[in-house]
Amino acid sequence: MIRILLADDHEMVRIGVSAYLQTQPDMEVVGEAINGREAAEKALELRPDIILMDMVMPEMNGAEATAAIIQKWPEAKIVIVTSFLDDDKVYPALEAGAISYILKTSNAKRIAEAIRDTLKGQTVLEPEVTTKMMQKMRSGSERQLHDELTEREMEILLLLAQGKTNQDIADELFIALKTVKTHVSNLLSKLEVQDRTQAVIYAFKHELVK
Repeated sequence: MIRILLADDHEMVRIGVSAYLQTQPDMEVVGEAINGREAAEKALELRPDIILMDMVMPEMNGAEATAAIIQKWPEAKIVIVTSFLDDDKVYPALEAGAISYILKTSNAKRIAEAIRDTLKGQTVLEPEVTTKMMQKMRSGSERQLHDELTEREMEILLLLAQGKTNQDIADELFIALKTVKTHVSNLLSKLEVQDRTQAVIYAFKHELVK
């Protein structure tokens, strides 16, 4: 029997989902929570097989509750069931430790299937969530060292590429020579190069200089 904790601040949602799950021969709703804090407390108390977690709830949102549970019980299997696909909902929930992420608009059968699959260790994601995660991974893998430079550091790198000395840069940007030296030191570190010459080569190699 799959023991389930249902966390959602909307009573009608809890009633509807619970009623359906109770019709499943292999499922049992062992507890309900009306906010994120209660969800975390009941999860640690009841240790259910699956936790169905809403995202937007009072006191603690779904991501915060998920993080609180995982911190004390890393083996917990949490399925986010929400109406939201916003980046600020999806990423925090999955990064907090939720295994699956499905929409409330899914039919009841899909939610039941997601519970069974998650219990087996599989991840169930809405297609839109899968797309978001792939895009994030792709953008992360393509991130360049120079993306870490501040606007001022990039400005100074381009001036170095023009052959400017530290004093030239200080005069042109109306900043102290010491400040220029600090920026140069920081950008060399971020670009993982040893000196100004290598920094300029980096700038041309990555077509930062037009």
